[in-house]
Amino acid sequence: MPIYEYQARDAAKSCEYCSKGFEQLQKMSDPPIEKCPKCGVPVGKLISAASVGPSKSGLDHRAASAGFHKLTKLGKGEYEKKY
Repeated sequence: MPIYEYQARDAAKSCEYCSKGFEQLQKMSDPPIEKCPKCGVPVGKLISAASVGPSKSGLDHRAASAGFHKLTKLGKGEYEKKY
């Protein structure tokens, strides 16, 4: 299930919970939340960054710390050990 982010449309009338924004775990088929669950002020769904996973360098670090080695091909039958 995806996590959606919501924030109050009118920060002056909102509580601290929805003025800063909150996350809600929902099914994709669930309708969007229209009001703050704590104070009842209208809220809107925010557009958030997509999660694309760890960076390639992060994977290299994890593999090296687990004891794996990375080799780069230099020529025919020649390899250089990166880690």
